[in-house]
Amino acid sequence: MLPETVVYDVELTLTLPPLMSVASGLNALAHAAEALYAQDCNPIVSLMASEGITALYDSLPRIKSDPADLDARASALYGSWLCGICLASTSMGLHHKLCHTLGGTLNLPHAETHAVVLPHALAYNTPAVTDALKIMERALGGGDVPAKLYDMTKSSGATVALKDLGMAESDIPVVVQAVMSKPYANPVPLSAGAIEKLLRNAWGGVRPDQSNSPHA
Repeated sequence: MLPETVVYDVELTLTLPPLMSVASGLNALAHAAEALYAQDCNPIVSLMASEGITALYDSLPRIKSDPADLDARASALYGSWLCGICLASTSMGLHHKLCHTLGGTLNLPHAETHAVVLPHALAYNTPAVTDALKIMERALGGGDVPAKLYDMTKSSGATVALKDLGMAESDIPVVVQAVMSKPYANPVPLSAGAIEKLLRNAWGGVRPDQSNSPHA
């Protein structure tokens, strides 16, 4: 069941700790990122995704710097709303499969897990999502998308390593098996070896770049 009306009151977010605000915003941003390369994406969703990513990328560091900044929090709510519409309008891919598996299997915290995994899931899909990455790159003001999201997450004080959320290195093969057993549709076919490398990068908090690509 869905509510008939949702009220976004920015003042109610003032008591949400800054790091949780950042992680939750990155969780929302992930909805827009995956919507951009979903099989059922459309031009309207692409516009909402781009706007949502821009709003969140701009507002989350400001919330970390000044948790009482109502304008920043209002912008984050606006961006999150747009990203939520993207989630409701399209299917999701590898990023969400990984996060749902990590949460359901290992009981890792939801928002923080999304914040850690997103740059690595985008690095995995980079070979097949050129158009989506161009939109995200414009929304972020240029630069390598996975690396910029990782840098923003780290500079905002949020966790960038799954090991810091309580995941043991020995859990990696368990997660790989679970992901491969019931995969989501994804632009790049899933490979157990590449998924394992992605998870090792995310577990260790490695900054994504070409040298540590899951496909290298």
